Amino acid sequence: MCGIAGFISERNLDFKNILDTMILKMNHRGPDSSGTWYHENLKIGLGHARLSIVDLSQTGHQPMVSFSKRYQIVFNGEIYNHLELRNQLDREQKIFWKGTSDTETLLAAIEIWGLQETLAKCIGMFAIALFDSKNETLTLIRDRMGEKPLYYGWVNENFVFASEIKSLQSFPLFSNKINRNALALYMQHAAIPEPYSIYESIFKLEVGSLLTFDLKNKFIEKNKYWSTIALANTKQESLHVETPNQAVSQLEELLFNAVGQQMQADVPLGAFLSGGVDSSTIVAIMQAQSKTKINTFSIGFDQKEYNEAIHAKKVASHIGTNHHEAYISSKELLDIVPQIPKIYSEPFSESSQIPTFLVSKIAKKKVTVSLSGDAGDELFCGYSRYKLACQSWNRISKIPSFVRGSIGNGIQTLPYPILKTLVAPIKGKKNEKGIPINVVDKLLKASELLKFKNRQEFYAKGFMTHNLQANDWVLESEKVATYFESNPLHITNYYAEMMATDLITYLPNNNLAKVDRAAMANSLETRVPLLDHRVVDFALSLPVEYKLRNGVDKWVLREVLYKYVPKNLIERPKMGFGVPLAIWLRGPLKEWCENLIDEKRLIEEGFFNAKIVRTRWKEHLSGIRNWENQLWDVVVFQAWLDEHKNG
Repeated sequence: MCGIAGFISERNLDFKNILDTMILKMNHRGPDSSGTWYHENLKIGLGHARLSIVDLSQTGHQPMVSFSKRYQIVFNGEIYNHLELRNQLDREQKIFWKGTSDTETLLAAIEIWGLQETLAKCIGMFAIALFDSKNETLTLIRDRMGEKPLYYGWVNENFVFASEIKSLQSFPLFSNKINRNALALYMQHAAIPEPYSIYESIFKLEVGSLLTFDLKNKFIEKNKYWSTIALANTKQESLHVETPNQAVSQLEELLFNAVGQQMQADVPLGAFLSGGVDSSTIVAIMQAQSKTKINTFSIGFDQKEYNEAIHAKKVASHIGTNHHEAYISSKELLDIVPQIPKIYSEPFSESSQIPTFLVSKIAKKKVTVSLSGDAGDELFCGYSRYKLACQSWNRISKIPSFVRGSIGNGIQTLPYPILKTLVAPIKGKKNEKGIPINVVDKLLKASELLKFKNRQEFYAKGFMTHNLQANDWVLESEKVATYFESNPLHITNYYAEMMATDLITYLPNNNLAKVDRAAMANSLETRVPLLDHRVVDFALSLPVEYKLRNGVDKWVLREVLYKYVPKNLIERPKMGFGVPLAIWLRGPLKEWCENLIDEKRLIEEGFFNAKIVRTRWKEHLSGIRNWENQLWDVVVFQAWLDEHKNG
């Protein structure tokens, strides 16, 4: 795991100094060593910050040149099947290997097979910059599912790229304006969806994509070598119809292979363990393939409704891991909040970012690589919102859309005191964590659901967008298209459609971005076995009935897990990795927030509608409404803005 950066410029710049600075900004991604390469005549430079995982010697140093000298590469990620690729290459052509790194394997494969065939053969996660001296092209490549980040774009007519935005900010004369449309997207989704970034003229390379810059003709071309959208559409047309037991056996075999490959490392390795289905499955299969106890990590909280550590400890004890847990106080959680703009160099406000950073920090004390159970919910129907959305849509879709819309608008026009009176009989209702529910809030949110015309819009806006008025909050912003709003899937089954939607939107933009930045801030590599593309392919080919079976979610994955861990250790209500955000904003974070959303400051900066923000803040403080998500988005951006202003 590393950080990569580079640029192409028509100017006579100090390539070495600029590349060194860009890489230094990502030292946390690669603290073990760094390197640069540049070609003064062609005006191109590449930089690399290395976190040594495979081949710790100098033979794994980057930038790396291919054996014919045609290609230069900087590479962030891992090719898990690189040893098999080496064996295949050796059978085809005699190669005198200098070391044992997967980077050297990747370069040799590109030399012999070409880029497209090599990518098709690779199993891994990666962000790559490849310079072809023969054709004078630079190609940027991002992995199939979006585990590794890669930004690119223009700074003062110079083409730049890097693993993180803070590296691009260090480029000379960086003056790119904040993209207000992207800021509105952030307010909707707690993250900025690809291909946009917080800055104008800077973009995220989309998952499964290649971007080629032709230096001679100054021409850029983008292509897809992998499409989860196309795969999901195709697989749902011809579902895998083996028996349920055969499906369980096939999934177990795939996971054994994926986990086994991802356990290869020349440094200490472990796994995050929450005690839930996904992480427990990964840990159980890891331990089954290890001759020694693997290291597992979890964190606990002093608030029992958020604490999964006790369950993780029981699972670890049964599996027989070397388990490490740490209980985190509210103060320790709160102490992380001011660090968020440094950890996430682009505005990002998924509140689970805080515990994710802390568990990564704990893991780094013992290991350099940690496997995680991410993607189980998206692949195997784990989110409770799927059931709620499906059941709700089936009920309200029977009502004509114009009638639904009229009812929704009618509810929203009623004064708050009247709504409060109407819901008085159900006052005191609590959620699954025992926290009181603001029933008026729920009613007003439900009234929005009545307005949506089709089921795609119902899910995307009703369940995956927490601020439908974002363009009112962000001044001078316009709505722009993303896969969240413009869904190209055509899948008959609603559950399958929602899961595929999350695979192409929520997973790469929110979950994977959260884990990557939190872990790399601690110089920890994370690996996600469930995102092995063979596992994804298989999961997409399964009927929904193998995932949600007799009301049990993740059925096929659970059946694999129950071969290793008894049901009674796993079956319990899902907690998630959350924090008591609404309470924090009214209590220990109140003063910090007040400074960030001071009315005078908001007006002077001119990004947010100060009247809306201040009104929502007062309503939240009084307890009349819960605006935790919307306000958290604002204060996280404001804190990021302070960091941005200060360089």
